Amino acid sequence: MLNKLKLTLLCFLLFFSFFSYAQKGGYKIKIKINNYKNDTLFLGNYYGSSQYIKDTAIINSKKLFVFSGKEALPGGVYLVITNDRNFFELIIDKEQDFSVETTYPEFYKNIKIKGSPDNDIYFNFQNYNREKYDAYAPFQKKMESLKDNKDSVAWCKKQIAAINDDLISYKKKFMVDNPLHLMTKIFKSSKDIDIPEAPKKADGSIDSTFAYHYYKKHYWDNIDFTDDRIIRTPVYNSKLEYFFKNLVIPSNDSTIADCDEIIEKARPSKELFKYTVWYLTNKYEKSTIMGQDEIFVHLVEKYYMGNQAFWVTPGILETISKRAMQLKPILIGKPAPELIMPDTAGTFISMRTSRGNFTLLLFWDTDCGHCKIEVPKVKKFYDEYKAKYNLEVYAIDTDSDLERWKKYIIENKHDWISVTGTKANVDYHKAYDIISTPVIFLLDSNFHIIAKHISIEDVKGFLDNYLDKHK
Repeated sequence: MLNKLKLTLLCFLLFFSFFSYAQKGGYKIKIKINNYKNDTLFLGNYYGSSQYIKDTAIINSKKLFVFSGKEALPGGVYLVITNDRNFFELIIDKEQDFSVETTYPEFYKNIKIKGSPDNDIYFNFQNYNREKYDAYAPFQKKMESLKDNKDSVAWCKKQIAAINDDLISYKKKFMVDNPLHLMTKIFKSSKDIDIPEAPKKADGSIDSTFAYHYYKKHYWDNIDFTDDRIIRTPVYNSKLEYFFKNLVIPSNDSTIADCDEIIEKARPSKELFKYTVWYLTNKYEKSTIMGQDEIFVHLVEKYYMGNQAFWVTPGILETISKRAMQLKPILIGKPAPELIMPDTAGTFISMRTSRGNFTLLLFWDTDCGHCKIEVPKVKKFYDEYKAKYNLEVYAIDTDSDLERWKKYIIENKHDWISVTGTKANVDYHKAYDIISTPVIFLLDSNFHIIAKHISIEDVKGFLDNYLDKHK
């Protein structure tokens, strides 16, 4: 467990207010910290991947810090945080009027609780866990120092295994003795899936994919999706991250199916449902993997525009819906929006004038510093590979200085289709979501988008792979 904490104000969380549906009755938590010299203490809580400040207390005349409120806090793992970012954890659940006395900075060593059996149980576990870590550390250190002595290493490993077995046994007994305790839910949620031996196929061989499919199918078995408290622990976000990083097949169709499946699993808990929808929407809106904006669009259409995102304000709903609808026409595979713009002679030229197998749309600016580096690379690529890929370029200059644009084209011998964006049949900034330059789109012979926001260094590899798949 870390002994430092980065604080984040709750109100700054992207898009949503994560204030929960608290019970009535209020809370009053009195804390005394011996040897702590500061007059301020914070109460924080886990929420998904982060920790947030929930309350602040100033020391009173009795040398106590008192956190209190008129509504009970939602159940979860909370953090008592000192001014220098040290902290210790508390369980706040059904018991919300209790006192804590401890000593700075070794909070867990001599902690005393009054009025909260949940925390008595929790701190007994914490102290047992620390005892086992203290017992484990010397063997780990000795094993590293004697790594060339096989017998010594084997002996150290045996001692470490015995310590781990003791800890596993303690956790199992804890769960049996305290079936309703939040820590039992955390232990179960953190438990890995036991994978049985792979069955044999009809021909007698072992199915090499069995372990993956079994593990993925049962990955969420130990999460209680009816319990809002899980979101206020460090567990749920970590499982989400691992699942979508390591177990989801990286294709949009597969990812969308997995997104919908986990969201449905989370639906019984308003908090887990809300966080899961937000996490996935945020993940795929920010994805740097080309084409994954399709996943973002799907999530917005189904859950936000489908009136399932009960927590968002009308303004936020309008903003995220507009963003998805702006991206939808330029998803990979969609017909590229038509562009008709004037060339250097003032003649309006359609991008569909291109007769190549591939068309490269280049949005650039003669006065853009990055363009001055990248556009010559595009020219070099075009000169070298135009014939190989039957490639044409339709270059849209976003600069309003026409003379500077024409001069640059002549001096740099751009023998592709060059047009100015000062006049056009559409607002190309909106149509192609052009926020900065340079930007490259690749179109096939039917002017469907096959790649976008791709660097010129990656175009050759992409086209080779595309042609290989479409033989």
